[in-house]
Amino acid sequence: MGDMAIREITPDDNPQVAQVIRKVFEDMGIPKVGTAYADKSLDDMFSAYNVPKAAYFVVEHQGRIVGCAGVAQLDNYDGNVCELQKMYFLEEARGKGLGAQMIHVCLKKAKEFGFEACYLETMPYMEAAQKLYKKNGFDYIDAPMGSTGHYSCPVWMLKKL
Repeated sequence: MGDMAIREITPDDNPQVAQVIRKVFEDMGIPKVGTAYADKSLDDMFSAYNVPKAAYFVVEHQGRIVGCAGVAQLDNYDGNVCELQKMYFLEEARGKGLGAQMIHVCLKKAKEFGFEACYLETMPYMEAAQKLYKKNGFDYIDAPMGSTGHYSCPVWMLKKL
């Protein structure tokens, strides 16, 4: 898949981003309750990340969004920690190194924002994603941090920045 571009989200991307996230949830059988699927921000990701110390990126291929991810302050946490949020790729975009590129872009932005660590939550059966996170310096932790509302995500990881 040549012609790939990672760029910041625009308001016009909102419908495609929501569609990508919902499609990945359906394809992978991820619970819709207690996960990002139920987030109110899903249909207006541009506005959700158009705040201080937050950024959201899309992967565009031939005018079509095939993946996305962002970083923002970890909700309900008293500390200088961000969260890698809503990182999803359509099946056609997986296994091509885009996840590693996206993590690099997100963590670079997190460092620019001055965060000291990056947290994430995922599902136990998303083994390829966990392998990617480990390869990029995330370690498993024993309990959730903050309160994201994603109580259906029982795997927690953290990376010092």
